[in-house]
Amino acid sequence: MNIDWKNLPFGYFKTKYNVRAWYRDGQWGELEVTESEEITLHMAATSLHYGQEAFEGMKAFAGKDGKVRIFRWEENCKRLQLSARGILMQEVPDELFKEAITKVVQLNREFVPPHGHGSAFYLRPLLLGTGAQVGIQPAKEYLFMVFGTPVGPYFREGFNPVSIQIVRDYDRAAPLGTGTYKVGGNYAASLNAMKRGKEEGFSSVLFLDAKEKKYIDECGPANFFGIKNNTYVTPESSSILASITNKSLVTLAEDMGLKVERRRVPVEELETFEEVGACGTAAVISPIGKIVDRDTGKIYSYCKDGKAGPVSQKLYKTLTGIQCGEVEDKHGWNMIIE
Repeated sequence: MNIDWKNLPFGYFKTKYNVRAWYRDGQWGELEVTESEEITLHMAATSLHYGQEAFEGMKAFAGKDGKVRIFRWEENCKRLQLSARGILMQEVPDELFKEAITKVVQLNREFVPPHGHGSAFYLRPLLLGTGAQVGIQPAKEYLFMVFGTPVGPYFREGFNPVSIQIVRDYDRAAPLGTGTYKVGGNYAASLNAMKRGKEEGFSSVLFLDAKEKKYIDECGPANFFGIKNNTYVTPESSSILASITNKSLVTLAEDMGLKVERRRVPVEELETFEEVGACGTAAVISPIGKIVDRDTGKIYSYCKDGKAGPVSQKLYKTLTGIQCGEVEDKHGWNMIIE
């Protein structure tokens, strides 16, 4: 096996094994290991017709000490359970979730990027409604599966400033809809805006609230944050997916002595921030160097020296250091895989 660990894209790379469990007749079955990359679905499965599908994104990291760590798996498990409740799917029990992610890492250990390459082993837990329904109602059968793949940085720029475009003619999710759940439909709704943004020279887009178009919502597939006056500010919204990375950064910001504000953030406030960024599992932190309002042409500039701001740098180094075992994990976020 010859993998260029330093130049991995953020994409799918075939590994050896994935694991699956079926919910049938009112109970979850045993975890099954397979080499197949295919799944067989009934043509009337609810995941295909009514969007009964949810997933998670999480990472495992090889440390300098040779140990592999999975970051905050309990939070991903809770969020998948929340998504399941939100669209009436059967919840995956904690122990089944833990067993599945652990087994995928153990069985594919050779695909976990070595320490020091800026890459990670990405885990994708997936929950699908597999039971056949023609009427609009939840399925009675479900498939839970987990696969893994080595990945590089989500944005090709890595931990370097990116350019973002504010869009108003697309919405990612409605305030009382499924925005707080990690379901595929939210991402499908963002594809047109993201595609156009990239065609116009931007790494991602910044969505505003669907109701008033006055407040910052999500930054493409990530949460938004801003730094000013020794304060970490991140939007509060009924349509934002709660990022586990953002949650972790909030804790680290408080550890660093910053104040934290989770509140509505009006677009006009962008000109008052000293640093801004997007954060999520895939990118960790992507510092934002420029935000361009597509409608007004207004430009908000940051990272004047071409580098991430000092607070973003410290947060990034601390979080990635914890994930790789280089910084003390005093909050107990990592699970070490034997």
